[in-house]
Amino acid sequence: MADLGGLLDDGRVRLEPLADHHLEPLRAACAEDSEIWQIYPVNMLGDDFDAAIRQFHETTSWVRYAVIDGASGTCVGMTNFINPDAFGVVEIGGTFIVPRMRGSGFNRAMKALMIGHAFACGYRRIEFRVDTRNTRSMAAVEKLGAVREGTLRRNRVTWTGYIRDTAVFGLLREDWAG
Repeated sequence: MADLGGLLDDGRVRLEPLADHHLEPLRAACAEDSEIWQIYPVNMLGDDFDAAIRQFHETTSWVRYAVIDGASGTCVGMTNFINPDAFGVVEIGGTFIVPRMRGSGFNRAMKALMIGHAFACGYRRIEFRVDTRNTRSMAAVEKLGAVREGTLRRNRVTWTGYIRDTAVFGLLREDWAG
């Protein structure tokens, strides 16, 4: 499989490998939705932002991206390829985009860019793992054509101490309509 890293751009969405110059704009983007972080595994607000970024940098099996709005050139979130393996499976996750971009088709464009890239790199299966409380994200993943394959019960403790259930979705190359 080819390397998943590098710049991805379709004009509307630009995914840039996460670098130090993205951190303050990303911090500001994360602060635009203080409520969402209650159902994320980590908190990206206030002092917790720096700790989360340190934790991300310590994890070597993620390909991290800053999400850039192609129209304005501003950082509007983050997303990642997680745990790409030698068997052709990769997860897309750790995604956040600012509220003003939601419902606009931006997330679909971003995911289409990532999915197309992963399949072009030789991956055959893409997974999405979503907190079952996050109904908006689960609906978005299903709209991509991913199939809900099950629920991992009480499998992750979030930063709030909540023990969450995780819905697992799979998207195969042959399922992807683009």
